[in-house]
Amino acid sequence: MPVTAKLSQLFYERLGEQVANELVDWFNAVDATYRGDLRELNEVNYARFEAKFEQRIAELRAELVARIDGVQNSLGSKLDGKLDRVVAEHAFAQLHARIDRVVAEVDAKLERRLGEQTRWLLLAWGTVLAGVIGLWVRG
Repeated sequence: MPVTAKLSQLFYERLGEQVANELVDWFNAVDATYRGDLRELNEVNYARFEAKFEQRIAELRAELVARIDGVQNSLGSKLDGKLDRVVAEHAFAQLHARIDRVVAEVDAKLERRLGEQTRWLLLAWGTVLAGVIGLWVRG
């Protein structure tokens, strides 16, 4: 940033042409040096900021992935448990139905066999009773 004309005119009047020119040149050189140093410092600071920012984003991403995995594992295990329970309940219901069907078949066979046995028993008692009555009548 060059020195303003008013300021330069004041320097020229008080210090003289050569000293004022040297002072203005020195100010401009110092200004250019400080600008360059400031630019370099800003670039270094920006590079550090960018590195820290990328590191923090990577940490945040890793933490987020870990949390998502935790939630997925938790929900997955809960879902697996519920699915296993539903499958077990379904298998249990099928087992109950099968047992009920077998019990009904056994009951039907028992009733049929009991009916047949009762008929044979009545026939046998009838035969015995007929023999006893025949012996009593002869008697």
